[in-house]
Amino acid sequence: MSKNRFSVALAATLAFAMPALAGEIMVDDPYARSSGPSAKSGAIFMVLMNQGATDDRLIAATTEAAARAELHTHISDANGVMKMVEVEEGFAVPAHGSHALARGGDHVMLMGLTRPLNDGDMITLTLSFETAGEITVEVPVDLTRKPGHGAMQPKPISHGDMKSGG
Repeated sequence: MSKNRFSVALAATLAFAMPALAGEIMVDDPYARSSGPSAKSGAIFMVLMNQGATDDRLIAATTEAAARAELHTHISDANGVMKMVEVEEGFAVPAHGSHALARGGDHVMLMGLTRPLNDGDMITLTLSFETAGEITVEVPVDLTRKPGHGAMQPKPISHGDMKSGG
């Protein structure tokens, strides 16, 4: 591989490894999954971190990978059966805290996939926040993560005084 190609490949790799940032909101460890090549739906998971002194709220998501992207969570019905429902008010991201979008909990639901989600593909996702505005994130499709990775965590998680950059 030539030196220029190596530099471009390294820069691209580092860009995907770095958390995305909009205003005071940082998006960390995004990934997407679907149940298989013929799936009509999929989901995207990540951790939203608010480095600011003001609460914010994720209110919408859009992507070219699906006809619709909705904010969803799992709830238990009267019979104890878990089901997914849209969360129209969005997800709060507390000041100096975080909110995990994780398997078994809150997530971005992709409905009407426009193409199969193949392991290693990238999805462009735009997240809309009440205060921070829009942030566009490149989300890798990762069909090999173990079920426990990204599993539902207590929320919100307070990280005290978070400093920009980590």
